[in-house]
Amino acid sequence: MVATQDFVSMVTGSVGHDTRGGRRALAAAWLAALILLVPGAAPAEPPGAGDEDFTTSYRLQDCQFETTGRNPHFILEPGRELFYEVEEDGVTVTLFITVLRETRRITLNVGGRTRTLTTRVVEEREYEDGELIEVSRNFFARCAKTNDVFYFGEDVDIYEDGEVVSHDGAWLAGRDGAKPGILMPGTFLLGSRYFQEIAPGVAQDRAEHVAMGFKVETPAGRFSQCVEVTETSPLEPGAESTKVYCPGVGLVRDNDLELVEIGDDEDDD
Repeated sequence: MVATQDFVSMVTGSVGHDTRGGRRALAAAWLAALILLVPGAAPAEPPGAGDEDFTTSYRLQDCQFETTGRNPHFILEPGRELFYEVEEDGVTVTLFITVLRETRRITLNVGGRTRTLTTRVVEEREYEDGELIEVSRNFFARCAKTNDVFYFGEDVDIYEDGEVVSHDGAWLAGRDGAKPGILMPGTFLLGSRYFQEIAPGVAQDRAEHVAMGFKVETPAGRFSQCVEVTETSPLEPGAESTKVYCPGVGLVRDNDLELVEIGDDEDDD
């Protein structure tokens, strides 16, 4: 078995000058050798078809969870604001992501015993031509040991003509069989595959690390050493989403949405 550090060195050393396509092919070739997909995760089940290829079990009992701090590709600092925009088919889509001062306590089974954890609330507001279409309040916490950012659920309000018409996609770890997933590992390993949301039949987004070490330019600036994540869900076969994260910034591209501006609310701590 290849040690984790040796595996990281072998992969990153081999792909430093590859194209993204080369990285994808190499990641696929090495995936069969990955036993531990993300830091802090329990060994994945044997490779097979469908969801068995994605890690679903994490050693939460080893974590001291914190509601602030920085993962290389995900920042939990109250007051931090990110603004994204794109024009699609004549419609201007805008997205605001804000790390709120608010926290949310969540009770769930961790390692065979009941624990109540405190999570940070991160709000997303999406508009089309200035009309609010969705508000989600996401619950995250960072494992101090591994620097993994865990995802514990979200409240969702979907709007039409200014009124809430649905809460589709809402879920909470500890309820109805739902468990935490990982939003972003503390160490980015090419080829890693894991569930971000584990809420059967409701929210089952999963991620695959497909590229790393490239540059990106958006209206917010130029960024280097970025990474790319492909997201899919067994609830939406065939659908695929691409996200790009850059060190010290976080999400810079969400499909066609691009980061336009980074802000901090001085009134927040």
